[in-house]
Amino acid sequence: MNGALRLKDYLKKNEVKFNIIPHLRTFTALETATAEKAPQWEVAKVVMVKVRGKDAMFVIPADRCVDLFKVSAELGTEDIHVEEEKEFEDLFPDCEQGAMPPFGALYHIPCYVDVAFEDHKEIVFNAGSHEESIRLAMKDYLRLAEAEIGDYSVPK
Repeated sequence: MNGALRLKDYLKKNEVKFNIIPHLRTFTALETATAEKAPQWEVAKVVMVKVRGKDAMFVIPADRCVDLFKVSAELGTEDIHVEEEKEFEDLFPDCEQGAMPPFGALYHIPCYVDVAFEDHKEIVFNAGSHEESIRLAMKDYLRLAEAEIGDYSVPK
């Protein structure tokens, strides 16, 4: 099953309404926001971080950067580093490289969502490819993401 199908199936099983957004091929969350004419703060990007030697998924708005000092303080460890794509590409075999959706639970990876999303009504994110995104209600995303919410980022 490809990543988009896995994700759509997961959302349907959980009776979540969502919109599929086809767009020109993009490789960054900022490019996706531009292609979809969506606010940058509404588009999620996934940043993979090694925490105590284990993979963790951090979900932050496209217009922000992961702050390792904040991550370290929130998780109580200095044993962290942002991963390069080659370090985690095998974790998402059904997704295009760098286009994994922000649902760590689908891949048995801990997920951390930045507090900057808390007051948003909707979220947009990659659906496993660089040419398709999904938009859904933030309340549904937070319910299904099985994530810890914390202060993990700073503005670019």
